[in-house]
Amino acid sequence: MARFRFVSKMASVIGVVTLMAVAGVAGSVAVSGVAVAQSASSIVVEGNRRVDAETIRSYFQTAPGQSLTPAKIDEALKALYATGLFSDVTISSRGGRLVVNVVENEVINRVAFEGNKKVKDDQLSLEVQSKARAPLSKTTVQADTQRIIDVYHRAGRYDVRVVPKTIDRGQGRVDLVFEITEGEKLGVSEIRFVGNKAFSVYKLKDEITTTETNWLSWLKNTDIYDVDRINTDQELLRRFYLKNGYADFRIVSVTADLDRKTGGFILTFSIDEGAQYRVGTVDIASSIKDVDVGRIRDALRVSPGQVYNAELVEKSVENATIEVSKSGYAFAQVRPRGDRNVENRTISLTFAVEEGPRVYIERIDIRGNTRTRDWVIRREFDLAEGDAYNRVLVDRAERRLRNLGYFKEVKITNEPGTAPDRIILVVTVEDQPTGEFSVSGGYSSADGFIGEVSISEKNFLGRGQYVRLSGQLGENVQGVDFSFTEPYFLDYRVAAGFDLFWKSTSATSYSPYDTETAGGTLRVALPLTDELTLGLRYTLSQKEITISLEDELTDDVSWALREINGVSAITSSVGYTLSYNLLDNNRDPTNGYLLELKQDFAGLGGDVNFVRTTFDARYYKPLFGDFVLMLRGQAGNVASWGGEDLRILDNFFKGPDLVRGFAPNGIGPRDLASGDAFDPEYDALGGTLYWGTTAEVQFPLTFLPKDAGLKFAVFADAGSLWDYQGATEFVGAPNIVCPAGSQNGVGAVCVADSDLIRSSVGVSLIWQSPFGPLRFDYAWALSKESYDETQAFRFSGGTRF
Repeated sequence: MARFRFVSKMASVIGVVTLMAVAGVAGSVAVSGVAVAQSASSIVVEGNRRVDAETIRSYFQTAPGQSLTPAKIDEALKALYATGLFSDVTISSRGGRLVVNVVENEVINRVAFEGNKKVKDDQLSLEVQSKARAPLSKTTVQADTQRIIDVYHRAGRYDVRVVPKTIDRGQGRVDLVFEITEGEKLGVSEIRFVGNKAFSVYKLKDEITTTETNWLSWLKNTDIYDVDRINTDQELLRRFYLKNGYADFRIVSVTADLDRKTGGFILTFSIDEGAQYRVGTVDIASSIKDVDVGRIRDALRVSPGQVYNAELVEKSVENATIEVSKSGYAFAQVRPRGDRNVENRTISLTFAVEEGPRVYIERIDIRGNTRTRDWVIRREFDLAEGDAYNRVLVDRAERRLRNLGYFKEVKITNEPGTAPDRIILVVTVEDQPTGEFSVSGGYSSADGFIGEVSISEKNFLGRGQYVRLSGQLGENVQGVDFSFTEPYFLDYRVAAGFDLFWKSTSATSYSPYDTETAGGTLRVALPLTDELTLGLRYTLSQKEITISLEDELTDDVSWALREINGVSAITSSVGYTLSYNLLDNNRDPTNGYLLELKQDFAGLGGDVNFVRTTFDARYYKPLFGDFVLMLRGQAGNVASWGGEDLRILDNFFKGPDLVRGFAPNGIGPRDLASGDAFDPEYDALGGTLYWGTTAEVQFPLTFLPKDAGLKFAVFADAGSLWDYQGATEFVGAPNIVCPAGSQNGVGAVCVADSDLIRSSVGVSLIWQSPFGPLRFDYAWALSKESYDETQAFRFSGGTRF
């Protein structure tokens, strides 16, 4: 196996000087005499084997009536080298004729990699530029060697060695082999911050993408020492501090020292936080007289006295620009100016509204989309060809395209149009896989172990449609669901879709009956603003409950359930959901709030009539350090209409989802006539009214690595479920004298009902695991009714792989 030989820089310089001397000085003496009369076709070509002589002569071609001069010969010499086909080119004069002697590069027969185990051949083949049947170029091979090294560096292997070699296969063909010694993987064993005072190390670690090596590192590979990732981390830190008012923040240095003891890098960010600034005055200076300054001020997201937030300033510029453009000034620009008062630690803001240059969009070019249709990309723009150019709207479209999740990369650039006031928007994207096959599992106190298999595609056939098929199988539950969503129904920014479902549950200690439900939903979601969404739906379902014969022959089951045993009821309902979302992170929020109002009207056909209303509000606020306060309030009401009694199945049934420390269906009205001396547990009847509140403080376990995703929480819950509105007497059911504590004196059902506040306190362990969220709650019930059922420990969660 022959070693690949590289020409040294000195040898290259000497070669160039020699060639220049031949083509320039010697040529001017030996060649100039014949150059005037000589044409390119009379040049003698020697040494060529695969490249046609006429092709080589074409590089010396001159215009009619012109001769070859030393300058033309020099240009041809450089052009021949630039083709990459030749390792050497010499030019001389012989017998009054120009002689070009070439040494052709060998042709690559195949490219191979040896010694690589951690990085596959396919990945390396995509990185190298040397290809089979292409000329062997020393410059290209050197660049390929560095690319392979860079790939291993990104994988954390910094002692990798790559040696290129060639194997002669005869007839000018060679195999190019990259021999690779991969070396050991080097991660980040520790991340340090120097100079931080306002925020803890744990909080700053949470803001960057690089993590310390821990027992979960193999799942994410975010502990790899990667220069590009660290550059990204510096920008994330800068944006985080600017978001929190530290306008003078700067990163002094970032160092990575190899720790021989741990075999990893110690990454140190030295920072200078500076002082925290608040917003001083907020003014608007408009050079456009007809602009309504009041409307612009209402669109701003910053106000005097609040902590300076660079993100809110950017959002204010965006909102103000849109507001001005609505007033007919499509070319207006809004520029923020900050006047920093170091002594008072304030930044006074002035939003200058100016008439910008008149530029129009000639056309929008889409490039790189191999799967996603052009119109799927174009519909994310609030601009069209021929419209006035608006940078804010272009940036908004770029954010929307990134948020779709269809593309690995999105970039929007400008190119000159056919006129000075015309530009071409170039949208460059790179499609990425959007389908997902998942197997998930979980456990809940009510349903036991549950497994789910699902197939989903969020860019179906490149049309941007979402399709999902899933199946559930568990100890007490089985089900199948199918969903389809068109995000731009009838070319409007309105999501429309449908769901089909079937679900079967078995009797448990919390509900003494089997259920089978099948149906479908038609739904529409309208984004009224960036934060406010209105959802509309129509649902048609059929539900049947079955009580086992053994239970039916005993007195254990409430007559409220016996009455509907085996009865199949159809529910036809329309409903809406109004949600206002200002959370900073939907998956793991730490700031902001979410408000959600739902209402369903049943009775448009079908067998049941009711109106169900629920409200849920959640509020998150950072307290100090990494402590986060979560407050929650919820309430609901269901009522029948049309003179019919409310079925027991249409009531609310609550437990740990309302007040932790209680069993599923453990809160609210119960039938004291059910159960017996040997089984004193009473059947839940459900209620028509409920409310609940939660106060919870979450904080990380700082002695564990941030990437572990573990948090601890302490909480207090309070709430109640009451007001059973169903029947207490049934045809064929024996009436009894109800025991003390019942709301009715005589009946087949003896209702125990109370609006007493149930309350509890407890602790939680929350794990945002790579497999999905897991939560462990342990609660102590502080106040309850005697017939309520408690459950101190609760575990819920799922997994995906």
